[in-house]
Amino acid sequence: MLKKINHIGLAVKNIEASLPFYRDALGMVFEGTEEVAEQKVRVAFLAIGESRIELLEPTSDDSPVAKFLDKNGEGVHHLAYEVEDLEKALADLKAQGVRLIDELPRKGAHGTSIAFLHPKSTGGVLTELCRAESH
Repeated sequence: MLKKINHIGLAVKNIEASLPFYRDALGMVFEGTEEVAEQKVRVAFLAIGESRIELLEPTSDDSPVAKFLDKNGEGVHHLAYEVEDLEKALADLKAQGVRLIDELPRKGAHGTSIAFLHPKSTGGVLTELCRAESH
């Protein structure tokens, strides 16, 4: 079902303040930013090999990332796996009793379709499944 780790999402209070560590100190390739209005988040993309680090900055006090920051502070927000067939992956996981946050895919950054699995079914790790729109 899984093809690769697509990205690791890191919740940050401010992209501009966090970016120098990943781009300059660690030498990751900065690929730009994008606002995902549906998620109330601004995302900075940093490439490392065939995966990415995504810095997630809330654009609203009521966004899921803002709530995460209030509760946990900055740090790992989610782990995202790339799948070939997102709808099938969701159906298979639901049939196995995995609790889904998203029963149907929704739009994510970089033209992807995404769906989240509930941390209560994944050992406490917010897990995202994603698929490039070209599939």
